[in-house]
Amino acid sequence: MNATPSPPPPVSVIMPVLNEERHLRASVRHILEQEYDGEMEVVIALGPSTDRTDEIAAELVREDPRVHTVPNPTGRTPAALNAAIKASHHPIVVRVDGHGLLSPNYIATAVRLLEETGAQNVGGIMHAEGENDWEHAVAAAMTSRIGVGNAAFHTGGEAGPAETVYLGVFRREALEQQGGYNEEFIRAQDWELNFRIREAGGLIWFSPELRVRYRPRPSVRALAKQYKDYGRWRHVVARYHQGSINLRYLAPPTAVVAMAAGIVVGATLTPLGFVVPAGYLAAITAGSVPAGKGLPLKARLRIPVALATMHMSWGYGFLTSPRSLAKKVIASRRPAVVRTAA
Repeated sequence: MNATPSPPPPVSVIMPVLNEERHLRASVRHILEQEYDGEMEVVIALGPSTDRTDEIAAELVREDPRVHTVPNPTGRTPAALNAAIKASHHPIVVRVDGHGLLSPNYIATAVRLLEETGAQNVGGIMHAEGENDWEHAVAAAMTSRIGVGNAAFHTGGEAGPAETVYLGVFRREALEQQGGYNEEFIRAQDWELNFRIREAGGLIWFSPELRVRYRPRPSVRALAKQYKDYGRWRHVVARYHQGSINLRYLAPPTAVVAMAAGIVVGATLTPLGFVVPAGYLAAITAGSVPAGKGLPLKARLRIPVALATMHMSWGYGFLTSPRSLAKKVIASRRPAVVRTAA
């Protein structure tokens, strides 16, 4: 007589949310409609939003008993994640952002991969999709090699062990063992937590089977701030963990320095200096052609602007990242906690 298969493990979905009125309802709907037979809860950590986010979250709580909220008065992402983890209960913890849309079988696939690989955390592709010409352009830039290099969670790749992954589906025991997220890491908190998990001997696993649709920032200014913060915190990571930097991360700050030097030389010494910025503009314009394949003309014309905004903002953030910030973060360093055998 065949044994009855055990039910899938229950999962807790945690969401740090701040000013997400535009996407929150759709994001939660994609969670609640997952093709997953196990029990589920959704815990939304609410920052001090200035739009209708709190009102929408309250509506979602009234509409579905699986949805709950917790306060996050600091508005910081790692604090929100820790608050949501503390308020949740299930052995599998799924991180989702307020502007992320899970593919229908995301949770079921992630739970299967955790079982198959023995990993402590699995994650996949951040698949950027836009809703207008500008967002289409940013999405094309964010999923192209000229925009983000060879980052697997942006451009895809083979399944296998990874340094970090986008968002993540964790075993709760790994989160609790490491004491959750380091709240000093306002950005790059995923990398830092995954670093500690790996230091403790845990496996982080990337799989292209896992896809999350991501909505890009809606304006040049918002995109510039996002990428300036990315660059700023990537330099903090480089100082926090020597040896974690590579040529891909050095390309944007090198481009910023070269562009600035070329403009200064061109304006003060010789017009030949303008060859550098002209060459860069020609390169991103040429690179935008394959990146924009299939998009409307207005979107394709905006791709070079998106690429330049991403590169220059990231590079500027990296170059201006203060050592004092890195020192503060290094002082908060948590050693990896290795579980000892009983």
